Amino acid sequence: MTSFRFIHTADLHLDTPFAGMSGINDRLRRHLQESTFAAFGDLVDLAVSEEVDFIVISGDIYDASESSLRAQLRLKEAWDKLGLHGIPVYVIHGNHDPLSSSRQRFVYPDHVTVFGSRVESATAVRRKDGLPVAVVSGISYPTSSVTENTSLQFHRDPSSSLYHIALLHANVDGQEGHDVYSPCSLSDLKKSGYDYWALGHIHKRQILCEAPWVVYPGNIQGRSMKETGPKGCYLVDVNDNKETTLHFYELDHVRWTETELSIEHMTSENKCKEMLEDRLESLRSESGGRTTIVRLNFTGRGPLHSMLQSGRDSNELLQELQRQETERISPGSASILDSVIWPASFKVNTGLDYDRSLLQEENSFLGELLRLSERYQNRSDDLNLDLDANAIINDALASLMDHRVLRGYVQDLGEKERRELLQQATEMAISLLVDEEPRGGEVS
Repeated sequence: MTSFRFIHTADLHLDTPFAGMSGINDRLRRHLQESTFAAFGDLVDLAVSEEVDFIVISGDIYDASESSLRAQLRLKEAWDKLGLHGIPVYVIHGNHDPLSSSRQRFVYPDHVTVFGSRVESATAVRRKDGLPVAVVSGISYPTSSVTENTSLQFHRDPSSSLYHIALLHANVDGQEGHDVYSPCSLSDLKKSGYDYWALGHIHKRQILCEAPWVVYPGNIQGRSMKETGPKGCYLVDVNDNKETTLHFYELDHVRWTETELSIEHMTSENKCKEMLEDRLESLRSESGGRTTIVRLNFTGRGPLHSMLQSGRDSNELLQELQRQETERISPGSASILDSVIWPASFKVNTGLDYDRSLLQEENSFLGELLRLSERYQNRSDDLNLDLDANAIINDALASLMDHRVLRGYVQDLGEKERRELLQQATEMAISLLVDEEPRGGEVS
């Protein structure tokens, strides 16, 4: 066995359009649209500087099957640079860039291996001496929807003592938030005999197992508030004894994040604005020069609850913060674009300043409402206790199940989202019952 190193990456989603971002100026929008290319460029530079022996890419190079010419030109540029440095690339296609795509304009160079719609294998060598070090196997999506368990096609070559790497674009154990394409279980992967499963499709970085290694590197650039935190790739070192070490490298040029502020000490609208500005400046000092898109999550109870729940007032406050940040990045300003902290939206999870325990003791509709909400929020997920509370919640949602669009939304709600919606509904009901006028939710 010979030591070697490789990069595991996935879900590049080159040329993501970042549609739906409101209020941003053209300069920032161009920066967002360039971010996936910039992150990929840094990945190529990392491969060169760290002298990796090869790269594996586990699907979704493009953001759409009808990939733009710009995306394909930038990809060719990256392939050419890697080729100049003698770095091979092993690629599979996923649901966003299936083999059936009709807009592949360029032929892949010889140092880029693309696996087909059935499991194929290739032998990877160490660059400095050409010694074989690994068997790399992979399978691509023939179309955008693959519902069979393709992991069952992988079988380790019993005659080879080389390190075995499997490339698979799949949803392991039905993880929420992603389509259940190429569904499989962790048990399926463990039984295959492979040493390292290089996964793609799930954009959250996670190591599911270390014996064998089962790894999601996540995507290289966050694309929405659903993809918060550092994004990048894994540099993988394998020693002579097949002992494997992973190092995560951040590549994202735009980071999505959420920060929480309590309204407990916000005594006025002006105080609220000051605290928001202070928080944005704190994020700027911690950003390391990286552009940050932030959602501001208001929590707690206080006198500004009604103002924040008001769609008009909270929207005007958000627009004012965005106007101030726009001035920093306007043409002719001395600021650096990469230091921008963009307030994208507000999430309001606040409540009136009242004694909840006293209201819960009341023999009234409001008291019963609070007791029911408390029972649902505190029920055991594992034992599924308090079926009465759960039944009432499901009954309240029943009318939505007749609506095609809303039905899909309700069915996709996870337990966390259900609890958040219940809490918001409870606060709105309390406000209504004490003659307040809420219109809560998220402002963007």
